[in-house]
Amino acid sequence: MGNSALRAHVETAQKTGVFQLKDRGLTEFPADLQKLTSNLRTIDLSNNKIESLPPLLIGKFTLLKSLSLNNNKLNVLPDEICNLKKLETLSLNNNHLRELPSTFGQLSALKTLSLSGNQLGALPLQLCSLRHLDVVDLSKNQIRSIPDTVGELQVIELNLNQNQISQISVKISCCPRLKILRLEENCLELSMLPQSILSDSQICLLAVEGNLFEIKKLRELEGYDKYMERFTATKKKFA
Repeated sequence: MGNSALRAHVETAQKTGVFQLKDRGLTEFPADLQKLTSNLRTIDLSNNKIESLPPLLIGKFTLLKSLSLNNNKLNVLPDEICNLKKLETLSLNNNHLRELPSTFGQLSALKTLSLSGNQLGALPLQLCSLRHLDVVDLSKNQIRSIPDTVGELQVIELNLNQNQISQISVKISCCPRLKILRLEENCLELSMLPQSILSDSQICLLAVEGNLFEIKKLRELEGYDKYMERFTATKKKFA
């Protein structure tokens, strides 16, 4: 991509606060964005070939609210990304991430996190300290179990479709705001699904198709009627 074209994008972004450069075959995060650290609110560099983020630059976008790097080749995220104190939306679908920085819990304004199609082997514990997080998409990863710490998650919607989950901690029922839990196409036996999800949680949409049991068996479990009450009440509310 020519320098003049990039310059034009940078000039536009200076006025709008939005820098969008998708499908351009970029292999690096554009260094020219250094000039815009104090006025960019949105960066979208999806569908490129970026392998890493420059640590010294990425943490300087103090006003950034939305960062999209879907469909790139990122292997790791630098710790400096956690300096983005105003970041509300982070989309990193279809990269090669195996873990999140240990300081990830410092992204205190984060509301929506998309990490579908990466190589995460576990539910990132750092998410439990993000108090404003509403929606997390961890579908299409390699997560095998949901640990006890899940009970501290503040999310409203958790998508774990198409992982390898065979075990779920009963603490998932303690999530104070969790309303939507997606567990489709995992490795769950019915006996591994905590009954308290049905009887004692806030969950009003539980999606479990494509596991190692028939859905009609779920309907026979104790507590299913309580779950259906919540499901129906929510449906009525949005009807």
